[in-house]
Amino acid sequence: MGRKAKPTRLKLLDGNPGKQKIPTAIPEPPGDMPEVPPHLDDHGRAEWDRIADGLNVMGILREIDQNTLAAYCASYSRWRHAEEELKLLAEKNGSIAALVQKTISGNWIQQPLIGISNKAAADMMRYASEFGLTPSARASLSLPERGTGKQSKFAGLVKGAK
Repeated sequence: MGRKAKPTRLKLLDGNPGKQKIPTAIPEPPGDMPEVPPHLDDHGRAEWDRIADGLNVMGILREIDQNTLAAYCASYSRWRHAEEELKLLAEKNGSIAALVQKTISGNWIQQPLIGISNKAAADMMRYASEFGLTPSARASLSLPERGTGKQSKFAGLVKGAK
């Protein structure tokens, strides 16, 4: 199956450490900022507003990526709702009630909200890595230092100096 191909834009930001040939004609979708999808709830919209501008400025987010970012924001919202409900259960019925529940047949099972939270968090992290939103995804990018507009003098040490 192998490793998933890295987008050309991310290869350029990474500095091409493998020194492989990068296509010169990079397909560039329009740089318009995507609109916030109307189906996102308050948590999803807040997350969209928090990250979309930064991704657009870095050249990672384009109009064509709207649905992928919307899926990330929806997963974030689902995770957050599940975690908030677990917190309410713990406050109302004790911490054990947020972890397990008794079925009508008397068996103890994991609280279903934990499964929902775990699945949403896994989906969220998968989408987040597509946009460079995780520390490991950012570590592979050679982005300029904040505020200076130039790269760090140590940028070539990890990626291989030229």
